Amino acid sequence: MSTTAPLTDDDRVLAAEYALRLLPAKEEAAFEVRMFDDRRLEAFVAETVGHFAPLSDEIAPERPSRKLKGKLMSDLFGVAQTPGSLWDGLSLWRATSLGATFAAAVLAILLVTHQAPVAPSQTERGALFVSEIASEDSSLRLLAVYDAGTGDLQLTRTAGAAAPDRVLELWAIAGDTPPVSLCVLPAGEKARTRLPDAVAGDVAGLVLAISDEPPGGSPTGAPTGAVLAVGGVTEI
Repeated sequence: MSTTAPLTDDDRVLAAEYALRLLPAKEEAAFEVRMFDDRRLEAFVAETVGHFAPLSDEIAPERPSRKLKGKLMSDLFGVAQTPGSLWDGLSLWRATSLGATFAAAVLAILLVTHQAPVAPSQTERGALFVSEIASEDSSLRLLAVYDAGTGDLQLTRTAGAAAPDRVLELWAIAGDTPPVSLCVLPAGEKARTRLPDAVAGDVAGLVLAISDEPPGGSPTGAPTGAVLAVGGVTEI
């Protein structure tokens, strides 16, 4: 029996991930079962594919160099790069590759364009920037969307969670400057914060990272635990 219930934000994110073949096999199969019973969901997937396909022709792939990865690890986080480490994985840097930039851009636009209408007096939307912050094996993934018009950084965790008795802390790195803490990520999937002035001047040049920290966040003002995920920032 077909359902006519309105689509939720989670439905839209799942639909976009399905369209971009980002779902694990079991989740993909379960989503296909849902689509069979929900023609509205099926139509939304088709609309997503058709509407955003041209983006894949407009975004040029770019891979940061091995030297840059090593420099980030040693200079910013105080950890030497080792063979086979997280920083060696190309998938860690997929937010600056063609496929991931396309995927993150689609998810970002879906989240932004399907928000509730805003009052006419509210600040108009400015340039949008997106980052998919991902671990090497994609077990931890966070979509970050920055609206330059409002200064808001919208965060949606699509995979992973903090280890028991630990928290995830989000950092921004601008050039050769030390990492700046943005927030301790909540247990829920969604969060919102603002970029400090120290890193808001060149958003497209930022690197975002997630580290494993004790409850309450880093006690030193710098990452103290393992760097779990990293992503570049792209304007869309």
